[in-house]
Amino acid sequence: MTFADRLAHAGLRLPDYGGRELGAVLPAALDAVGAGAAVTGRDATADRQRLGIPQARHVVVVLIDGLGHHLLAARRGHAPFLRSIESGVITTGYPSTTASALTQFGTGQPSGRTGMTGYSVRNPRTGALANLVSWEGAFEPHEWQTQPGLLRQAADAGVTVTTLGKRRFAGSGLTKAALSGGTFVGAESLAERIDVALQAARAPGVSYCYWGEIDAAGHKHGWQSDQWVAALEDADRELSGLARRLPKGAAMVVTADHGMVDVTGGRVWDVGAHAGLRQDVDLVAGEPRALHLHLAQGADAVQTATRWQDILGTLAAVGTRAEAKDVGLFGALDDAVADRVGDVVVAMGDNATVVDSRTQSVQSRSLIGVHGSLTKRERDIPLLVATA
Repeated sequence: MTFADRLAHAGLRLPDYGGRELGAVLPAALDAVGAGAAVTGRDATADRQRLGIPQARHVVVVLIDGLGHHLLAARRGHAPFLRSIESGVITTGYPSTTASALTQFGTGQPSGRTGMTGYSVRNPRTGALANLVSWEGAFEPHEWQTQPGLLRQAADAGVTVTTLGKRRFAGSGLTKAALSGGTFVGAESLAERIDVALQAARAPGVSYCYWGEIDAAGHKHGWQSDQWVAALEDADRELSGLARRLPKGAAMVVTADHGMVDVTGGRVWDVGAHAGLRQDVDLVAGEPRALHLHLAQGADAVQTATRWQDILGTLAAVGTRAEAKDVGLFGALDDAVADRVGDVVVAMGDNATVVDSRTQSVQSRSLIGVHGSLTKRERDIPLLVATA
């Protein structure tokens, strides 16, 4: 059975790289304001036409962390405004996790080009784990991620670019790697960020606003919880106000970085407690839904992948790095960053997870909502468009 077959048997489908995908959103927005020529590595006009983004004087792009399309559809009654501006479905990349997805959004390139291949990744210089959200254990952002950023390209071309997020994100490793360029404005609440976005929208340009509360609620309580619904209702109310107050000629585009699955009651394997999973594995990187296995010297990747597949069965798709490259799991995989991918990769199906109690905290292993793989709830994200 091929790796593509194993993905299908686990209920996983590859992202629409180069098509209706997260990497097309920012190029489309830039083309909408007449700055498509500043974009390298993508056809920004084709992206805009494919996504149906209208031309505008200013585009406010809002990325809601964790708002999967199917999650939103299941709670449509709690988001009447977002429901009213639905413009279709797009896909995030693999792995469906924030560090990878934000960089895909910010560069237009998949993780196989950016080297942002997971929540945690083996640092090829040290051999230890690097966390690509906190940036602990990673080297300099401009060396780790060398693909040109779209916001910086636009700003360098004279476009007014405004980025809105929590103050602590200014100058962070992830911000530098994924979303540098233009003016960063720190604002804690979504209402504050919307006020800044409205001010920026009075002039031509592009604004980017990040909101993480829905993802945080999902991790702690699950996306089917009352807390998740309350966070969705807050976002719906604030974004409805933004749309109503947009100056004439401006547009708003709302999307997400990934969705989520609740893993309560799902099958769990612990590498630290399972001899067959531990065998020949020096380091486990990634996260419980999307793992990178870095093997001991001399270990056979094919044999390890086969053993893991036999243990996990149809609840996972396991393949070697070469197989992952052949099917385009990470998009195009550049040789310069291939060592950020495990000798063996594991994509989980259903709501199953693989943890490693030797390196992961009890808190991280007890999350209810998780993501990283390619089930429809994790992969499919909304595209929502409103115009003034």
